[in-house]
Amino acid sequence: MTISDTARPLVAVHGVGRDFDVSKSWLNRVIERTPRQLLKAVDDVTFEIMRGETLGLVGESGCGKSTVARLIVGLYPPSRGRIEFDGNPQTADAGAWSADVRRRMQMIFQDPYASLNPRWRVAEIVAEPMRAQESASSRQDQLARVAQLLTQVGLSPADARKYPHEFSGGQRQRISIARALSSSPEFLVCDEPTSALDVSVQAQILNLMKDLQERLGLTYLFISHNLAVMSQMATRVGVMYLGRIVELVESAELFARPQHPYTRMLLDAIPDLEMSGRPRTPVAGEVANPVEPPAGCAFHPRCPHANERCRIERPELNQWRGLTRVACHAVEEGRIGNAQHPS
Repeated sequence: MTISDTARPLVAVHGVGRDFDVSKSWLNRVIERTPRQLLKAVDDVTFEIMRGETLGLVGESGCGKSTVARLIVGLYPPSRGRIEFDGNPQTADAGAWSADVRRRMQMIFQDPYASLNPRWRVAEIVAEPMRAQESASSRQDQLARVAQLLTQVGLSPADARKYPHEFSGGQRQRISIARALSSSPEFLVCDEPTSALDVSVQAQILNLMKDLQERLGLTYLFISHNLAVMSQMATRVGVMYLGRIVELVESAELFARPQHPYTRMLLDAIPDLEMSGRPRTPVAGEVANPVEPPAGCAFHPRCPHANERCRIERPELNQWRGLTRVACHAVEEGRIGNAQHPS
C-alpha cells in the first residue's frame, strides 16, 4: 500500500441521490389527472470514509440511512451523483461494481435470521461468498476457512453442521459476520446490525466488531438509530434527516458540542441517567412526507429556531468552526448558542 493509497479515501460519495417512483398506475393517473410522483429517499449526500475508520449514519426511521448503504454496495443504482471505492467509480449500468471491488466490500443486515437461508447449513452459508468469487480452491479449503471464521467470531467449528434456527439471535448475527468476512473484505456496511438483539447481546456483538476491526484493519459504515451505539463505535457521525446529511462531525465533538437543532433533539431524547437537571427539549412533531417535503430547510416545521429564511432557502452542508460540517441557517447566523452536552 502506497502513501497515496492511505491518503485517499476508501469510499467517496459525491452528491448522490436516489429517487423511487411511487406513482399510481398509469390508468389511475389518467383518470384522476394526477402527475407522476417521485420519492427522494436520498438527496445530495456527500461524505468520505478513510481507511480504518468507522463512519456512523444516524437518524429517525425513514431518513434514508439504509438506502445510502444499498447505494454504496450497488444494490440500488444512484439516480444522480457518483460513488467511488478506492478511486474506482461504479459503472454506469445499475451502479454495478467490478468483481474485484465486490470482493472487497460486504454487508451485514439488520435481521440476522431473515438474511440467512433457513434451508442451508452454516457451512454452506458462510462459504457462499467464497464459492461465488472462487476464492477457495477446493471443498476442503472452504471447510477449513469456515472453521477458522466461526472460531474468529466466537462460535465453534462444530456449528458448521447446524441450521440457522438452532441458534440464538446473537449467534445468528455472528454467523452473518463470519459470512461477510469469508471473502476477506476491507470494507463492511453494517445496517443496524444490533437493533434486533437484546441489550446484553448488543454489547457482545459491538465488542466483537471493534475487535475484528483492530485485528483485520477493517473500515466500517455503521448505520443505527441509536446514538449510544454511535458513541461506542463511530469515529465520525453523519446525522441524516429526510434524505440529507444535516451534520457531519467527529464523534466526540458531536456528543460534546452538537450544532444542528435536530442533532440536539436526538441527544435530548437519550435518558438522563445522571439526573443532571439540564433543560431538555424532546423531539417534537412528525417527520414530513418525503414525497412532498417542505420548502427550504426540511426540518423547519419542527425547529424552534426557524425563521423566514429557513422556510424558503435550503441550507447547504458547509464547514463550521473546525472539522464540523452543518446545514443550518440558524447556526450559520449565530442564532443558536454553542450547546454543551455531558459526554
